[in-house]
Amino acid sequence: MVWLNLRIDPMKNLPVLMLLLSVSVNAAERPVPADHAERMERGEKRFRETVKGVLNDHCVKCHGGEKTKGDFDLTTREDLLRGGAEGVAVVPFDVAGSRLLRLVKREEEPHMPGTGPALSAEAVGALEAWIADGAAYDGPLVAGKKPARDKSAVSAEDRQWWAFRPLAKVEVPGAGHPVDAFIVKKAAEKGLGLTVAAGPEVMLRRAFLVLTGLPPSPEEIAAYAAAPTAEAWEAVIDRLLASPAYGERWARHWLDVARFAESSGFEHDYDREGAWHFRDWVIRALNGDMPWTQFLTWQLAGDETDPDKAEALMATGFLGGGVFPTQITINEVERTRYDAMDDMLSTTGSAFLGLTVGCARCHDHKYDPIPVRDYYEMLSTFTTTTRSVVELETQPEKTAAARAEWEKLGAELKGAVAARDKALRPAFNDWLAAGVPGVEAPVWTAMAVETAKSDGGATLKRQPDGSVLAGGVNAAEDRYELVSGEVSGAVAAVKLEALADPSMVGGGPGRASNGNIGLSRIRVYEKTAGGEEREVKLVKAVADFEQDSGGLSVASALDDNPKTGWAVDPQFGKDHAAVFTLAEPLPAGARRMRVVLEFQLNGQHNMGRVRVSVSGQPGAGLGGEANPAEVAALLEKAKVAAWRKAMSEAERGQLFAWWKGRDAESVGLAAKVAAHEAAPPRHTEKVLVCGEGFPPLRMHTQGADFFNETYYLKRGNTELKDGTAAQGFLKVLTPVGVPASRWVQPVPAGSKFSGRRRALAAWLTDTEQGAGHLAARVAVNRVWQHHFGKGIVASPNDFGKTGNLPTHPELLDWLAGELIRGGWRLKPLHKLLMTSAAWRQTGVRDAARETADPDNATFTRFVPRRLEAEALRDSLLAVSGVLDPTMYGAGTRDENSRRRSIYFTVKRSQLIGSMVAFDQPEPLASQGSRPVTTVAPQALMLMNSPQARAWAGAFAERLRKEAPGGLEAQIRRGYLVALGRLPGEAEVAQCRAFAEAAGEGGLVELCQVLLSLNGTAYIE
Repeated sequence: MVWLNLRIDPMKNLPVLMLLLSVSVNAAERPVPADHAERMERGEKRFRETVKGVLNDHCVKCHGGEKTKGDFDLTTREDLLRGGAEGVAVVPFDVAGSRLLRLVKREEEPHMPGTGPALSAEAVGALEAWIADGAAYDGPLVAGKKPARDKSAVSAEDRQWWAFRPLAKVEVPGAGHPVDAFIVKKAAEKGLGLTVAAGPEVMLRRAFLVLTGLPPSPEEIAAYAAAPTAEAWEAVIDRLLASPAYGERWARHWLDVARFAESSGFEHDYDREGAWHFRDWVIRALNGDMPWTQFLTWQLAGDETDPDKAEALMATGFLGGGVFPTQITINEVERTRYDAMDDMLSTTGSAFLGLTVGCARCHDHKYDPIPVRDYYEMLSTFTTTTRSVVELETQPEKTAAARAEWEKLGAELKGAVAARDKALRPAFNDWLAAGVPGVEAPVWTAMAVETAKSDGGATLKRQPDGSVLAGGVNAAEDRYELVSGEVSGAVAAVKLEALADPSMVGGGPGRASNGNIGLSRIRVYEKTAGGEEREVKLVKAVADFEQDSGGLSVASALDDNPKTGWAVDPQFGKDHAAVFTLAEPLPAGARRMRVVLEFQLNGQHNMGRVRVSVSGQPGAGLGGEANPAEVAALLEKAKVAAWRKAMSEAERGQLFAWWKGRDAESVGLAAKVAAHEAAPPRHTEKVLVCGEGFPPLRMHTQGADFFNETYYLKRGNTELKDGTAAQGFLKVLTPVGVPASRWVQPVPAGSKFSGRRRALAAWLTDTEQGAGHLAARVAVNRVWQHHFGKGIVASPNDFGKTGNLPTHPELLDWLAGELIRGGWRLKPLHKLLMTSAAWRQTGVRDAARETADPDNATFTRFVPRRLEAEALRDSLLAVSGVLDPTMYGAGTRDENSRRRSIYFTVKRSQLIGSMVAFDQPEPLASQGSRPVTTVAPQALMLMNSPQARAWAGAFAERLRKEAPGGLEAQIRRGYLVALGRLPGEAEVAQCRAFAEAAGEGGLVELCQVLLSLNGTAYIE
């Protein structure tokens, strides 16, 4: 607290008092001079006499008058002291700390004034004295100007914006269907009511097109029209929602929101391997009626919440769907990284919150209460989130039968092993009873590894032969640490074996995609019984094979260069060994050994199976059997009769396992078992994921693509960092005093996950103290939009102050509440809307209604609308009888494909022409709604494209088969198939005349006309 020792009459000097109070608020606990009152009076006088004129003549035009450059406003004292985008410029009573003076003195860039001559020495002196006296004003520099609202703070008033308030507890305003009650109440304000219900044929076709994007068959129309009861209508809805076509139809809506594409964009626009799995996941999720909370959570953090589920990892393709340059310079790395994180955050904000969060990247949001600090705190959620392509088990159902066969074969192999063991037991017992003859002291003893650790997250599993097998994560760089049990013998050399194994590509011995290794450094330590540890110097290295004699030789594993080391290309699929000689041999004695292996030579060139052995012989060569330490001890024990008799069954079993390694048949069976167990049946495919702990996709920038911290940036400039940003969420959607830690779950030690994205998802779905109320509003509005042609909020991606206000706010909140109460499932919401009279209205227009409600803001009639590009093409394929219903899998760019249009490959630089013609948007940013144009190329495409001509021919052939009674029967059948209704007699006559005039191909020409009619292309 700053106490003000006023020596002046507060009533007489009220303006000065208010200025002094503002000093206490804005000076951020800066000490106020003892003579502050007198100095403020003196400063106010100087302001009136000199400074005011200087600011008006040279500064205000660009800083608060016609514009406000750099967010720096001089028109009021409060605005001046707040500073601009680059921080505080004036500190009252502190000349040295006031940057404004350095700018006007032209000691620091940018020089001020920005145009015209520099300020005179007298003007600069006046400013300096004025600041020294507290920078007092006598009023705004612009008449009537009030201090700008501090957009870096969120006020109680900000929280009262309709979208930010908690869901209202709304009572349904009347009897009957709840949706109708809200619609009728609002319409009554304009003297309107609902129109009559559409006919059964129209309603059925509307339902099919809205839910599945495909028209009903004539038989389906006839069945419903014969008995259009309420029960029959609900049965239709249930059947359509259960149809696989529902997911394909509604997934396309979400893919627009998710800016889904299968290439990176920019000038190279490289394809993204495995990106299409996200599209398939969305289809499956919607068909399975996945709760919206899980749908949201998996897209943001599926790898964190369910790391063992392939479908959860596929869902994270949402985050990685944005554009990204694939060839950048090292100087562009950090800015590009922030661009990628901004895309993730902006898309998340638009898709789930209906807010333009990304507008706060460079400054506090101009319209919505989203401070720039909130932006960067939320952005930090994605600090360590990266794209990757991983192998996943994508179709477990296809694996089940194969796994049963695999388990059967495994049991047979184990049976063969058991039978061979039984046959060998007598010979082993005789050998053991004779004192293990023929066993000589080995040159090498395998180090008994007690603990094995991988810094990169790999699992290191000890094997019976003393080796360690790596599995799981294969990091771009790794460091293995192997700690032995007690080593009592002398140590003069260390042997490192890189062993082949069927679990690796081509048998290894490395985990790289070609089986290579890249040992950049080996370090050995001994820890004596006294507890002291010291590094053991290695001075010589030899190997059975090395890739070259320079930077890829085994000797380079002893230098300090991480980009040189031992590699073995092209000798893959076989064992390799290297021997390292100690500078000073270690005498016999109790000790433990610690061996550290570093792999930084090349990405993912980590060893797959390693064994470390020690020898007391300084000249020990590469050859010689390396017995595991435990086996060596048992062999010594077995040589003494008394000790041999005291051996336990476990010890005998361990020795037998080693002994039978000399039997060729046992070795062969063991190899078959190992190969079998290393290759369980899996249907794996490469999938684009976006999460943490995966090998990141590199962008030709020497591996410096990713960072561990997110910083507050001034003006979004990575060169102007302003401290580290810890994770936080939008304050306007969070109760005062509730910290971000409320949504953070503890992360286990050593986890590859940060927990940040999981916390974001928890906040987004928390309806009590998080953003769940807004997320629910946005979700139901999207569903309403695709049923009625526009949302209750007509700007589905913008619920902020630049968006549209809801036409029916109470209905929106009630529907959001219904979504939450119904377990966040969408299918019941579809049925709720479709059973309302509002949904079933006719599209008939009348003059009175057009005058009172020209935009149909009351939703008191059904407005016909054209099908989107994909649904239009799908409908034409279905009408023609050539639609291929095959679901899922990689897409195609072949416009002659007969699969549904959702399976077109979306390459950003080469979008499908027919889709673009009918307003498919560019997938550069989230699209909440599509524009609808009517232009000549659309008609030309339906008239002249090879695909349209082929569809017309197929349609004609279908009609000949289904209506063999002649041209008139074919005309009637054609209307039913394409338009969902029978033609009138005048239409029949007109069509007959047209077809007959066209000659032999008349039916084909007529079919093309039917395919081009508005009645075919529109939802009526």
